[in-house]
Amino acid sequence: MNFDDLLKLVSSGNAPGICIDSRLVKTGDIFVAVCGTVYDGHDFIEQAIANGAKYIVCQNGKSSIQTISVDDTAESAAILAQASMGNPASQLTNLAVTGTNGKTTVAYLVRSCVQQAGQKCGLIGTVIYDTCSGEGSQASLTTPDCLTIAAAQQEMVKNGAEYMVIEASSHALSQNRLAAVNFKATAFTNLSGDHLDYHKTKEDYLAAKTRLFSSLSPDAVAVLNRQSPESEIIAKQINAEILWYSIDEPADITAHIESMDINGTVFTLECANQSAVVELSLLGRYNISNSLAAAGLCLATGFDLETIASGISAQQTIPGRLEKVESAVDFSVIVDYAHTDDALKNVLSTLKPLCKGKLWVVFGCGGDRDKTKRPRMAKVAEQLADVAIVTSDNPRTESPDDIIDDIVAGFETGHSIGDSDLRDTSNEQRATRIIEPNRKRAIELAIESADKDDIVLIAGKGHETYQIIGTQKFDFSDKEIAQECLKKL
Repeated sequence: MNFDDLLKLVSSGNAPGICIDSRLVKTGDIFVAVCGTVYDGHDFIEQAIANGAKYIVCQNGKSSIQTISVDDTAESAAILAQASMGNPASQLTNLAVTGTNGKTTVAYLVRSCVQQAGQKCGLIGTVIYDTCSGEGSQASLTTPDCLTIAAAQQEMVKNGAEYMVIEASSHALSQNRLAAVNFKATAFTNLSGDHLDYHKTKEDYLAAKTRLFSSLSPDAVAVLNRQSPESEIIAKQINAEILWYSIDEPADITAHIESMDINGTVFTLECANQSAVVELSLLGRYNISNSLAAAGLCLATGFDLETIASGISAQQTIPGRLEKVESAVDFSVIVDYAHTDDALKNVLSTLKPLCKGKLWVVFGCGGDRDKTKRPRMAKVAEQLADVAIVTSDNPRTESPDDIIDDIVAGFETGHSIGDSDLRDTSNEQRATRIIEPNRKRAIELAIESADKDDIVLIAGKGHETYQIIGTQKFDFSDKEIAQECLKKL
């Protein structure tokens, strides 16, 4: 049997199951040995056979049962997954966004625009997998495996969706999880230092992002950020049409800012000699850029500018993205997912001119992840915040103290004072930085110490409802802890 024969088999009425996890294999299944982030599926072929696999798809080697050799098992798994689900990707207009920051916001804005046009749009991303069933499920990965994508798309089609927007992570692109999905349009937001524990170099990181665009068909559209230098590199690899976007600079899609305050931004959206006013509830210049990326994706699918402007204006908030925690106190508490130095810089730069008092930031860095960004985040906090409280994020299997030491190494000036000194209102000199490894206490410390007109930014975890310590997940929500503390006040 060759791969074409196997493809016909999975497209039949009595098709065997497809597995990329040997532990889930059942009698008669197909096991595809995919090379993942941590494990190589080829190392588990014998386990899959022991569990009853009838067919093995691999890139090398032979086994005692039917073996189908292919050049790329990840691509083959995606093709098989689509075929087994009735090729749902072909029944949707597929849109994608990639970049270090802004993917979730762009995806939510695209969905809002499609809904404004009276259509249904599925969404797969960092926060939720929305299959248009009325309820979204919590996401486990920004971009899941090909089997999960195909199953979600099948549900979208079943529920009447005509569009899908997906966040494309660099891991997923390098591992070809999006193979077999034909995209009508894809967008690029920006690139900054992140995931170098996996990609090793920024060039490899960009190369992974570029795969989303180099694979586009000539009749597709690439939506690129004119104000990101990496876009020029990506553009050289594209055979599709390109739509450039920019704020207050010449481009195919532009935004001209009319006003900006703590309640949001008003800007004029312009494209092809047409214009529409957007009243954006989201804060910050970078969210205007995210809005332009979303507009580009929607324009590429044929939506008019007025519908797009209305859709962007209709999105009131994005979970964990500059999300204000409502309360009756006379200062503001905001939760944001910023977990890179570039993202933290964007958020603090947005809040600083809007802050009439002191700007506080509570942040840490994830364990078992890119260590190079840790001191850079400290430097950003030191430059833009009045008080920085360094704490734990998701330490995973690293020591929280070691992670904090890596962060603190990035501070150039300032001093630390104790918890009791900070709470003492007679102490006129505030600390430029405080070390509090316990994240709950760090959040409480910032909120309890804030004064009138201050802004407290809790950064790093955003929408997440857990904290990973060791290999265990514990219930933990920055937003809920902040709400509890504000109620006490």
